[in-house]
Amino acid sequence: MASLRDIKSRITSTKKTSQITKAMQMVSAAKLNRAETNAKSFAPYMDKIQEVVFNVGKGAKNAKHPMLVSREVKKTAYLVITSDRGLAGAFNSSVLRNAYRTIQERHQSKDEYTVIAIGRVGRDFFKKREMPILSELVGLGDEVTFAQIKDLTRQTVQMFIDGAFDELHLVYNHFVSAISQEVKEKKVLPLTDFGTSGGKRTASYEFEPDEEEVLEVLLPQYAESLIYGALLDSKASEHAARMTAMKNATDNAKELIDSLSLSYNRARQAAITQEITEIVGGAAALE
Repeated sequence: MASLRDIKSRITSTKKTSQITKAMQMVSAAKLNRAETNAKSFAPYMDKIQEVVFNVGKGAKNAKHPMLVSREVKKTAYLVITSDRGLAGAFNSSVLRNAYRTIQERHQSKDEYTVIAIGRVGRDFFKKREMPILSELVGLGDEVTFAQIKDLTRQTVQMFIDGAFDELHLVYNHFVSAISQEVKEKKVLPLTDFGTSGGKRTASYEFEPDEEEVLEVLLPQYAESLIYGALLDSKASEHAARMTAMKNATDNAKELIDSLSLSYNRARQAAITQEITEIVGGAAALE
């Protein structure tokens, strides 16, 4: 049985841990509010550019832009979004498990796929398994701006146009609520789903100077906005997952403190009883 000093030491260390997890929970709650606001603020832009792209895409019947053309898939790229830090429950593991399983099921060799990793946890995961990483981005911080990722998004779109890969899939955590996130996989490139993605043609367009030049500017911006929107969504999910994980850790610490306190009181009571018994026994022996 542990001594009174050992139990008291565990109680003290657990109380300090619970104070840390409680503080982290409050910090994550504040960050979640900002991240959720950022994600929701970006949604109207996403809806509008999606509507415009769908309408222009339908109207541009003769367009030959490479982002609109399906080609033989020789290599698939997976853009996987994780966090730079842990302590976020199943946030990272669920995304990585989904991405890893999908890659293993779809591809027979490393020549058939590549990974674009956003987040240190994902980058380290794929490096450890010696999986091909085309590019990576770490150290983004808690509030992401488009300026921070514009180079990666533009390079990714350009690599698709240049034929470095033939498909691009996003794998990330979608924010449902503060206590619920779900892994999503979304095909970003090529843009071939104009008839099924819900875009309603509400306007006709006249192209000036011509449709090719309009699409040359519009389509890369649309693909970049999809990646940025997914990253904002993922950041909200990350803070929600970390807040929930720290709340669970705080609750578990409180339960452990209660259990240790009960053990401490029982051990202390037993020690006192033992001392009284020894005193009474000693007094009786002197009579």
